[in-house]
Amino acid sequence: MLELGVIADDLTGGMMVASLLEREGVRCPLVTSVEALDNLSDDAEAVVIGRKIRLIPPKEAAADAQHSAEGLLEKNTKRIYYKYCATFDSTDDGNIGPIGEALMKTTKTDRVIFCPAFPEYSVTIFQGRMFLGGTMLGESGKRFDPVTPMTNSNLVEVLQSQSKSKVSLVPHSQLVAGKAACDDYISRQIADGANLFIVDAVDDDDVTRIAELTTDWPLTSGADAIPMFMARTWLNTERKVKQRSLLPPAPGYEAVIAGSCAGNTQRQVSHFEDKHPVFRVDLVEAMSNSNFLNKIIDWAKNNINKGPICISTSADVDGVKRAQEKLGRDGAAALADEILGSSAAALKDLGVRKFVVAGGETSGQFFKSLNIEQVQVSSFDNLAGGYCHEASADPISIVTKAGGLGDEKFFFTALERMRQADNQK
Repeated sequence: MLELGVIADDLTGGMMVASLLEREGVRCPLVTSVEALDNLSDDAEAVVIGRKIRLIPPKEAAADAQHSAEGLLEKNTKRIYYKYCATFDSTDDGNIGPIGEALMKTTKTDRVIFCPAFPEYSVTIFQGRMFLGGTMLGESGKRFDPVTPMTNSNLVEVLQSQSKSKVSLVPHSQLVAGKAACDDYISRQIADGANLFIVDAVDDDDVTRIAELTTDWPLTSGADAIPMFMARTWLNTERKVKQRSLLPPAPGYEAVIAGSCAGNTQRQVSHFEDKHPVFRVDLVEAMSNSNFLNKIIDWAKNNINKGPICISTSADVDGVKRAQEKLGRDGAAALADEILGSSAAALKDLGVRKFVVAGGETSGQFFKSLNIEQVQVSSFDNLAGGYCHEASADPISIVTKAGGLGDEKFFFTALERMRQADNQK
């Protein structure tokens, strides 16, 4: 029996949850399909199913999530957690609301909370409004997101716009009143027609209260933080935790695949470019050049044996706007995914065995293109939870990262960790 099954709507977020659970002492592999659940090791207490369902049509996303939930329930999983981005990335069509409502049906429950707060990273919610540090979500850089611009800080309104069920708020004043008072409040809200609940959380004490409130619920949802607090409700506090900072070796060439357009990723690519070659993909050119992938492969062949290389579709606001004007928003995103996924597969054929992958959607495409179904995950540390390893006769090590995370040296730090794994005795 699994204590917790996490359905993540992208790979980087799923990886972070798995690594945070590993830091708590919970053995938590990540798989990419329901079928891979049959191959879990006996010591797994939790599992993350990392899917690529954040941006697909809402009905498809809901059906995909339900399939994952059904697979977890067949494994007698005690609790299911639906994980999405800490900045609640979505559109008026979904997919957070539609997936949440679909999972309610699968788990046969009449309530689910939505709390993307991650106080450890200064992501908080108060009176239903999200803050990134001291800046409200709708006033932050997320309003310029090329795919899911977040212009409204009121999460109740954001969730209601994409949901059929009534959305209510569990305010901070109610949360601190205690579990019994919260249970009573939520029951009264359900009687009044609400089933979906945004919950305030301003610090780790609040997240602890939320975990205690929902530990016996069949379904909970949020960002990265809540699962590790949920784990503390079932773990023996005297358990000795052995952190996994190094995974098995994966000798071979090294490469970075960067698809995120977040400012941090752009700075990381530029810093990397000071010492190593970067192929910057022009999506407009790629659209009209049927041999564009061969151009990338030829470039890689000429550079791969000299040290790490990077292939990037990352662009600033003007660059994104230019591509979207020619290709459309969805068309630009799809073409970037296709190019980076095909490039990653080609790099593997050239002998790359250590990859750094920047961007949640990019990571999902990477795993799909390389047919990776299960990975071991390291404990959460300065790599922000993205370090993992596919154990096979021809192993690969990967560090994934969400676009907005990491300092400018992140790519170098990630590559060095994987080199240390090669050198361990």
